Parts: sequence; C-alpha cells; structure tokens
Amino acid sequence: MATAPSVSYSMTVRLEVPASGTAVSQLTTAVESSGGSVTGLDVTASGHEKLRIDVTIAATSTAHAEEIVEGLRSIEGVVLGKVSDRTFLMHLGGKIEMASKHPIRNRDDLSMIYTPGVARVCMAIAENPEDARRLTIKRNSVAVVTDGSAVLGLGNIGPKASLPVMEGKAALFKRFAGIDAWPICLDTQDTDEIVSIVKAIAPGFAGINLEDISAPRCFEIEARLREALDIPVFHDDQHGTAIVVLAALTNALRVVGKTIGDVRVVMSGAGAAGTAILKLLLAAGVKHAVVADIHGVVHAGRADLVDAAPGSPLRWIADNTNPEGVTGSLREAVVGADVFIGVSAPNLLGAEDVAAMADGAIVFALANPDPEVDPAIARQTAAVVATGRSDFPNQINNVLVFPGVFRGLLDAQSRTVNTEMMLAAASALADVVTEDELNPNYIIPSVFNDKVAGAVAGAVRTAAKAAAAAPGPVEG
Repeated sequence: MATAPSVSYSMTVRLEVPASGTAVSQLTTAVESSGGSVTGLDVTASGHEKLRIDVTIAATSTAHAEEIVEGLRSIEGVVLGKVSDRTFLMHLGGKIEMASKHPIRNRDDLSMIYTPGVARVCMAIAENPEDARRLTIKRNSVAVVTDGSAVLGLGNIGPKASLPVMEGKAALFKRFAGIDAWPICLDTQDTDEIVSIVKAIAPGFAGINLEDISAPRCFEIEARLREALDIPVFHDDQHGTAIVVLAALTNALRVVGKTIGDVRVVMSGAGAAGTAILKLLLAAGVKHAVVADIHGVVHAGRADLVDAAPGSPLRWIADNTNPEGVTGSLREAVVGADVFIGVSAPNLLGAEDVAAMADGAIVFALANPDPEVDPAIARQTAAVVATGRSDFPNQINNVLVFPGVFRGLLDAQSRTVNTEMMLAAASALADVVTEDELNPNYIIPSVFNDKVAGAVAGAVRTAAKAAAAAPGPVEG
C-alpha cells in the first residue's frame, strides 16, 4: 500500500538561495519529484543577492526525509542550513508540565499553601481519609502506568523509550477531559512488582490507566489491581479499543440494516485488545463469533488448546465462541462472514477474501500502520470499512473514549469500572453520530468533536452511580 507524506515526518529546512533566477521554483520541484509535499515556504530574510527561505516539508519516513534534504542540497546555488524535525521539536523538554492553581505572591499565600497552614488540612485528611478526594489533586488525577513492554507497534522498548507516549496520553487527558494525568514508567516487567508498586502509589490518584503492557501479563495485573484497589483500573489498550469498536460496529450495523445478535463476526487477534473487544461484543449481544490467531481459528479441539488451563485467555475464547465449530484458517473463516475485525498483523486478507464475505460486509482492519487488508481494496466490495489510521475515514481511535470514561468515573467518585459502564460509553459514543449524519464513511465521530467527551462522561457517570447504588457486590 502506497504511503502518503505525513505530518509525523515533517521538517523545516533553512536554505539560502539566489534572489534572482529559478532557484525557488526548483525547491518545490525537487521536493515533489522526490515524493514529498511542500506544506509551507517562508522567506525569513531578503537581500539584493540572496534570500533565506524556510521550507516545511512532509515526507513518508525518516529515510525519505533524508533523501529529500540531499535532493535540495544538490540544487545549484542553494546553501543548506539548519534542518529541524518538527515532531522532535514538539517533544523537546517534554510535552506536559505541572502548574499551580493558586499564585504564591506573598507570605500569607505561602503560609496557606504550604506550612504552617497545610498542617490543618493534613490532619483533616488523617481524621477522614475520604477528604483526600475533596482537598487534594486526588479528585482529578489519573496515573498512566506502563512497563514499556508493548508500546504502540514498537514492541518491548522499555520504560524510558515509552515516556513520550505516556506524556502524550497525559496531554490528551488534559485536552479532552480536563484531567491531570501523570506518566508512571516502571523499570520492571515483573507482574508481582508492578502490582505492588501501583498499590503503593494509588493513594495519590483517583484512577489507574494501564498502558502498553504486554499480554498475557496485562490480564493478571489488571485483575489483581481491581481486586486490591478502591479506585477504577482501566487498561486502555483493552477496554478503550473495545468501546470504540463496539460504538463503530453499532453504527455500521445501522448503515447496513443488520442486528448485532444475527451477524457472524470473525476476529483476527487474540491478544489484549482482541480479547477485550470479544468480551464486550459478547456482552452487547453478539452470538456468532469466531476468533483466529497466528495458528488459525481458535476452537476447543485445536491441538494446542486441548490441554490448556480452563482459565487461560485462549481457552476462554475457545469455550465462549465458535458455536458452529469452525476450523481452519482465517481466510476460510471469513467466507460468508458479516463482520471482520482485525487487531493483529498486516496484509492477512486480500480483495478476494473481502468479496467472499456476506452482502453488506463490514471490515474493521485496525492493525497500524499497515492494516490486515488494504482499506482501498476492502472498500471495493465491503459496505463499511474502518481502520486505525488517520488518513482514511472511520478511524478507530482510543482518544474518543478514555478521557470521557475517566471524567465520568472521577465525577462519580467510582471505585471500579465494569462492563455496564463500558457498554454505556459505547452507546453514548455511537449516538454522537446522528441519523442525519450517519453514512458508510461516517460511523464514528472525529476526536475533535466537542460533544464526544461530555457524552461519554455523562453516560459513564450515570452507570457508575447506578452501580454504586445497587445492592450486593459490584462487577469489576
């Protein structure tokens, strides 16, 4: 699949060129002939003989950007100056900061914000620990916790290399929901240690967002923390993805005129995201689901699952899906399927596979940056196509969910997050797209739609309050 120039590989190149002649037009020609895109051209200084020009360029990769720069260097009369990578500049010194809510202008301010006045507040919390939610940042704070073991599509890159992602997550929490989130990057991948550390830091937070922790450890870590803590624990790679997928599927089914209980869903991927999507789809009413992993369709009779522990993730999938007993490969399973959802690996399906699906087929190819099937090819025969990419319609993006989910949880002072809250979030997100707006290329709203976070937060808040008021144990 051809890759278009992207702002992710945007750079600004400072050049000195002759004031007369064709050097300026040659710059644009050189960039475009190399497959790049000129997105800005600014004259920053001018003289009788020379111009200083800043050219902003989008490339397709780091290597491509370097090729473009070399092409500019080769133009006669052009002197290459500073080359600035705009993405790296945005990350310089980090992307977030702490700010005080109150000015410290004089001794009185200092005495109330810090000592000795702060001691009175400390004692009030010591006498009533619940006051920490009212009198400290705890009421509006979330810990974004990772061990760096499964970062984006980059794999196990460790805690330091994961920090830019966690900072970005914190920035999104603030931008879309006004939540103060803090990156916590742990230098351990030991399950017991991670659980112990998060339990130890939990008093300072009203919620825990687990992020980029590899499967299957992420399942145990989440389960143990939910059991141990009195604040909600949400693994965004699992549950955030699942909520957005369910919301998008809800609207895609409206487009094609099918109901969730009748369709046959085939999924590729049985990791953290795939398992969470499956569980939420089953809770939403899906009755006919088949899951495939690298070894083919998951079923109870598969050689590697016959003796698997009943509680293991793959065995759970085998025991709770595939009522028709489908076997074989992913490509065999998608024949006649109404819905394909991929959270696995690139280029698993081709045009003939999508064409073999049922009429009104729905394809969610979410592997990023290269999906399970080329969206342009899928769109030739599928009725609705969604991806995880920003350069195609219907982007499945977790930022549609996690800010609003936590806003609702924090506002309700919830002690947990459960399936009902996630179903409520998915329904609210789907309903942001009105009947007048709904079409095959618009089944999910933009991340910048100002109705999204509020709608999701309101639904989660209502569901959380209902759960708190219900008698008996609350589902985790």
